[in-house]
Amino acid sequence: MAMDLKEIETLIKDALPDAKVEVQDLAGDGNHYSATVTSSQFAGKSKIQQHKMVYNSLKGKMGNELHALAVKTKED
Repeated sequence: MAMDLKEIETLIKDALPDAKVEVQDLAGDGNHYSATVTSSQFAGKSKIQQHKMVYNSLKGKMGNELHALAVKTKED
């Protein structure tokens, strides 16, 4: 079962309340998404740590309901 982009956005914002989140459905199939996440909580963290924060916000759905998510993070 695929996830919709609003659900992805909500999960990320629940974990990172100050985040600005832009999610795009890359293939139009509900399985391949791209997310750009901007948050002050990324300050002082490496890109790997920032991406882990985003993936952790998805609560285990990555690889299950969510097949592919390309993540881009920015400090606010």
